[in-house]
Amino acid sequence: MADPREGVTTDGLIVTGARRDRVPSAFEPVLAYVLGRVPPEVAVHVYGSVANGTATVPTSDVDLLTIGLPAADAAGLGAEASAAFAEVCRGVEIAAASSDDYLGEGDEAYGNRVFLRHYCAHLAGPDPGAGLPGFPADARAARGFNGDIERSLRRWRAALGRDDPSDLSRRIARKSLLALAGLVSVHDGTWTTDRSAAARWSEIEPALAPQLARLRTLCGSGGGSADETEALLASGGVIESIATRFAAEIGLWQA
Repeated sequence: MADPREGVTTDGLIVTGARRDRVPSAFEPVLAYVLGRVPPEVAVHVYGSVANGTATVPTSDVDLLTIGLPAADAAGLGAEASAAFAEVCRGVEIAAASSDDYLGEGDEAYGNRVFLRHYCAHLAGPDPGAGLPGFPADARAARGFNGDIERSLRRWRAALGRDDPSDLSRRIARKSLLALAGLVSVHDGTWTTDRSAAARWSEIEPALAPQLARLRTLCGSGGGSADETEALLASGGVIESIATRFAAEIGLWQA
């Protein structure tokens, strides 16, 4: 669900609704369950609709970010919590990062810091985001979030015929619409990560409107067929168009 508080401050910084005191009470038992099973030296944050207060029972996901928890442990705990709280949420997704993911001047590390500072609410353990400044709502932040769109396109093409097309098409749609939100942000001098920004881009590039509408549908549907997924990734197709425009107007992560 879109964050109604997301936008730009008067001095040009990103603002969102992510705050610990906005977590709906219905999801507190889920958080307590996870926190009780994570070592104290691991940083745990909540993000997404639970963090900004727009989550609803039982259709929202509980999205958590851990720093210092092994990926296998995060995946196992997420599956366990999802089963335990199936009546409360659609699922519990626990991302696993390391402290090194936030270091350096590269685009990816910069984007990670922006995300930690503005989209995550700290729950437990060390808080590496506590000393971070507010970040400008600009092309650098947009590139930090989605400057890997061309790499993603290559990876998706390599996955054709291997990955389940319904899952693959949903991943394609979600990531591509996030990149499109970055394009809208830079084009309009605003800031959004809302996938519904596709409607605004349809005004900028009307020829893409039907395909962008389909991407929005794929995000929340059962996904597309193998033929449709292949068409999305075709040379000259909608995903390549988004990646090319992103590269030209915002730029890509450097190797």
